[in-house]
Amino acid sequence: MNETTPPLHPMEREQLRAESTLVVTVKSSAEFHDDVSGRVEALDRGETVDSPPTLSFTDYDDLLKTLTPRTLDLIKAIRRDEPASINETARTVDRDVKNVHEELSRLARLGIIFFEEEGQRKRPVVWFDELVINLPFDSDAGDTAAAAP
Repeated sequence: MNETTPPLHPMEREQLRAESTLVVTVKSSAEFHDDVSGRVEALDRGETVDSPPTLSFTDYDDLLKTLTPRTLDLIKAIRRDEPASINETARTVDRDVKNVHEELSRLARLGIIFFEEEGQRKRPVVWFDELVINLPFDSDAGDTAAAAP
């Protein structure tokens, strides 16, 4: 892995595998901050916080640039075929290895996939069975900050 994609601890990988849904949404930075702060405060009070893993983008453009039909096909192929390496993934989707590697690295930085290292190979893993996209249509979901996992 590279310096921008820290490897997941085995416990983190197992926690992700226990989940079946990734929720993708669009929220302003302030809304995202308020949600996270509220959950942290609830945990501090000893309350249980039950929320699915969520990837929040701060604008529709970032979401659409990330989850293109081509990217969704790549995610689906990994989930369905469980390729053993990046090279095998590229063959599965009939795409250039360098392009697939760059896209997988970006997806890993966002937490959409993770890699399991097996010797010299990095096997991409899609940990969810379902991706739910929640698109609120309000005026507050429109600043231009980067996506936040």
